[in-house]
Amino acid sequence: MTKKKNAVPAGLESEPKSCWEIYDTPAHEKAMEKLARSYVDFLSRCKTERESVEYVVERLKQAGFKPDLSEAACYRVKRDKTIFIARKGKRPLSEGFRFLGAHADTPRLDLKQHPLYQEAEVGLAKTHYYGGIRKHQWLARPLALHGVAVKKNGQAVTIVIGEDPNDPVLTIADLLPHLAYKQVEQKLSDAFEAEKLNVIFGHSPAENSDEENGNGTGKKRIKRRMLEILDERYGLVEDDLYSAEMHIVPAGPARFVGLDRALIGGYGHDDRVCLFAALEAFLRADQPEYTQVVVFWDKEEIGSEGSTGAKSKFFEYCLMDVLEAWEPKTKLHHVMELSKAVSADVHGALDPDFQELHDKLNAALLGYGPCFCKFTGHRGKVGANDAHPEYVAWLRNVLDEAGVPWQMAELGRVDIGGGGTVAKYLAEYGMDIIDFGTPVLSMHSPFEIISKVDLYATTLAYEAFLKK
Repeated sequence: MTKKKNAVPAGLESEPKSCWEIYDTPAHEKAMEKLARSYVDFLSRCKTERESVEYVVERLKQAGFKPDLSEAACYRVKRDKTIFIARKGKRPLSEGFRFLGAHADTPRLDLKQHPLYQEAEVGLAKTHYYGGIRKHQWLARPLALHGVAVKKNGQAVTIVIGEDPNDPVLTIADLLPHLAYKQVEQKLSDAFEAEKLNVIFGHSPAENSDEENGNGTGKKRIKRRMLEILDERYGLVEDDLYSAEMHIVPAGPARFVGLDRALIGGYGHDDRVCLFAALEAFLRADQPEYTQVVVFWDKEEIGSEGSTGAKSKFFEYCLMDVLEAWEPKTKLHHVMELSKAVSADVHGALDPDFQELHDKLNAALLGYGPCFCKFTGHRGKVGANDAHPEYVAWLRNVLDEAGVPWQMAELGRVDIGGGGTVAKYLAEYGMDIIDFGTPVLSMHSPFEIISKVDLYATTLAYEAFLKK
């Protein structure tokens, strides 16, 4: 007599499901499309950390938040580039808080402090790249100038050139293929020099020749014309550029990608998709059980340095002020150790053309929801926050109870991949934390790509975490 095999228990094997299957209802589709359109508008408008923080403050004011940390719904801004937000929960802060941290900065080109010059009858501006870029991706494409210049009297002048349809755009010239025979034989790192990422700013000369005035600057008439335009439009002189932050970013709006409009392409998904999703989730998750804290940092792309980065004491100082106002007898370290945190940062999606660079069993797929990255770092987990399994299990349960799909991956094959986030700096306080965010294709390029269903799932995941 043949012995019957036991039935396979449900859930014995891990079987990830596509978000498109899970959210295949008219209600979800309508909500997803509304969220995607709002995000495209946000991504098109906010191309610097200052612009992102300004957007966040606008939304917070509309929701009744005050710039006073003694209030139950409050925020504080640091140098217009980093923001701390808190909402009091039903439970005392002494029982810990739920924390989401993302970053508002993105790889780009910054103008040098003395940028303007002319060569070969072209007006140019010198740059210094910010964060991890692939230099060749920034050539021969429309670029815009976003930034702020501060005059000696303290007046800050905001500059945006290249976004309005009537604006001119900027660009960096590329070498023609007819003269690039030697260049194509070089290593990519050698073929494109950072000192040659010079932005074309103009071409026409100033009307009045300085040679007639005898000051010896007649050969700089194109540079002078560029300065005249900055003076006419913004009231700036060349010395004002010494006290300026001027960023070169891709020009133009974010766009839906694909015949089905299921993808979103644009500049700055890393990490503005997580910033946007975290803000949306936070504003939805009102009347919380636990206090909710959200911080959007600057400088993550260059190691979280400076007074506006995650290595600074800004987050700690804000919490100390909140504690003093809400629960003066509660100790900061006690609150930190009881808190649960998510580093809301993107993850590299499996690239269909470069699958060999990933461990496909541990790679993130577009359309399968936000991705946990248990550890970051590189080669042997150096520089990583490695999340504890107890915390991972707790988060799995939170999302499964909320019906939110998720996946888990690491960034590339062991000897190839690597990266870092703010998670390790928060882990120093003893809080549980893990990286968790939206998968991205073409990360750090001028035109990154995400799935709009992953944006939707990421927002719902953050909301479930904040409400738990």
